[in-house]
Amino acid sequence: MDWSIISILVSLLAFVVAAYFYYWVLKLPTENDKLKKVGSLIRKGSFTFLKKEYSILAIFVFVIAMFILFLFPEPLLKTKTPINNVYMTGAYVLGSVLSGLAGYIGISIATIANVKTATIAKKSLEKSFICGFRGGAVMGMAVVGTSLMGAAILYILTENPDVVLAFSFGASSLALFAKAGGGIFTKTADIAADLTGKVELGIPEDDPRNPAVIADNVGDNVGDVAGMGADLFDSNIAAIAATIIISLPLGQINLLFCFCALGLLSSIIGVLCSKIKKNGTPSQALNRGTYLTCALFAIFTLVATYYSKFDIRIWGATIVGMLIGVIIGVTSDYFTGDNKKPVKKVAESCQNGPAFTILSGFSYGLLSSMPALIGIGLASLISYKLCAPIGPGYEMLGISMSAIGMLSIVGMIISNDAYGPIVDNARGIAEMGNLGEEVIKRADELDAAGNTTKAITKGFAIGAAGLTVIALLAAFAKIVSTTTGEKLTFDIMNPAVFFGALVGVAIPAVFSAILIFGVNKNSQKLVKEIHRQFNETEGLKEGKVEPDYSKCINIATVGAIKELIPAGVISIIATLIVGFIGGVQSIGGFLTGNILSGLLLAMLMSNAGGLWDNAKKYIEAGNFGGKGSEAHKAAVIGDTIGDPFKDTAGPSINTQITVVSLVSSLAASLFMLYSIF
Repeated sequence: MDWSIISILVSLLAFVVAAYFYYWVLKLPTENDKLKKVGSLIRKGSFTFLKKEYSILAIFVFVIAMFILFLFPEPLLKTKTPINNVYMTGAYVLGSVLSGLAGYIGISIATIANVKTATIAKKSLEKSFICGFRGGAVMGMAVVGTSLMGAAILYILTENPDVVLAFSFGASSLALFAKAGGGIFTKTADIAADLTGKVELGIPEDDPRNPAVIADNVGDNVGDVAGMGADLFDSNIAAIAATIIISLPLGQINLLFCFCALGLLSSIIGVLCSKIKKNGTPSQALNRGTYLTCALFAIFTLVATYYSKFDIRIWGATIVGMLIGVIIGVTSDYFTGDNKKPVKKVAESCQNGPAFTILSGFSYGLLSSMPALIGIGLASLISYKLCAPIGPGYEMLGISMSAIGMLSIVGMIISNDAYGPIVDNARGIAEMGNLGEEVIKRADELDAAGNTTKAITKGFAIGAAGLTVIALLAAFAKIVSTTTGEKLTFDIMNPAVFFGALVGVAIPAVFSAILIFGVNKNSQKLVKEIHRQFNETEGLKEGKVEPDYSKCINIATVGAIKELIPAGVISIIATLIVGFIGGVQSIGGFLTGNILSGLLLAMLMSNAGGLWDNAKKYIEAGNFGGKGSEAHKAAVIGDTIGDPFKDTAGPSINTQITVVSLVSSLAASLFMLYSIF
């Protein structure tokens, strides 16, 4: 049975489900003209940002495509097979285009589903949930179907793993900039809106008088929908590319496509079954769909392993990855859930001022990184030991299949994640559209489930990125070993390895600093604009005049576009410099250091940011003085610091470590030929 062909068929089924959900949401009614107007402003702002971002990134893609054409896999003037350079260039461009398309599809449906969800919330919580979730599932199905189909078709046409690697690099490089740019935009608007609205003026979060309120809602789409979709598209295809390189010499390509196809099929069934049962809650519905998907994947792959006579140890390594992914998500939920002890403790500390808010939240963020890092380490160790007895090369296949297992339910994960910003927007639209307290209360319940889910999916995404880049490190070693005929090992006592490790450790910190600087700088500009409008526009504070929303959207857009390129370019250039100085040994150290510090910082920032956010929400629910209290003001400060942590720098690090790993693999032959030491 050729599972690469079946992968394409399952991907087509995912597209059918996505199209069904899209038109199902589209046919739902919209409450009134005011809701249509608000929704139109958000949609227009989202696509304005996306158009400007993609026009800049198109130039970047063209430049990198030319580099690949002339240099990879071998310099064009020296190679005897120039067609390989052409294939890799085409694959890179295709990966970039499909990654961008993932963001476009996500925003297209999210900016429709948000208005529909707000409208349906007037009638029923259950139907409103289905609307928001199916809106998110459109992206989940489209992203995973596209990545799996793209990898399968490229492999069938070329049977060249380097081509799939180039496809992955295209997806990853575009995802890096999409996540960074969207993250800068969304937090620029969020911070400015919160500080001027909640802290200075004491007005509600989504009050239409706030000039930044539409930009804030636009940010949810360009950051949490387009950005996260591109991020998980990148992780999924990177894991597939690494596993192809490792499994090809072992003759296990069919197993890879089998497990990927069954993972997508499990996600399709999971999203179709995700509904609120009688007396149930949105959180229960989301969790039930996730656990159902995991169970189906385990059963389907076990049956396939038996009938296709795959080794049961490889199935075991895959399931270990899936289970560790769930555990990482659960631990993230413990540290960020609004009904858990850490959030309550941080909320309590807010009574004593913002300094204690920051200290307690940062400390819990540091603590939260340990379970996830241990989980990633255990997944790689157990899968390595499980598969090592099969034979040489299978130990690394075990690790790569563990990454595939963690990403097996990525269709459901993306659906859950995209649900979050849709219902968050719906809550704001309900308030701006004056739909009443009952609707806002229902929207808040949907939003609370989305916040918890976002924390879980971010933990899952970081864990998946961790295992994926370990697989990519193994793929890099495999490429070098194939070229030299010798097994590549990295000894930390080797000065070249140590040099690379030190630089690799520093890159995620520098990358994060550039992104947070960008948010800081742009937020200050936007705060000045909000002050200007409130001071100069008569009747704005009283709600008699509508603010200039477009001006705020434009400031956030221009600032994000300006800041998104440096962080990504520095990561890529640093990789090349280390490789050309110290060769493949330095690159081995560089990737190891980059992975370790990147995972630590990503978990710290994502969980600390989510914790501060929910501590604020816990106080807003009426605890420790409620809205307007000193504790609430301190919590808003904590949330403001956490915003670029959890939605800009933290999740962008996943893509950064994937990108540098792919650059290293693509440029391995050049590093062997032209390094100084």
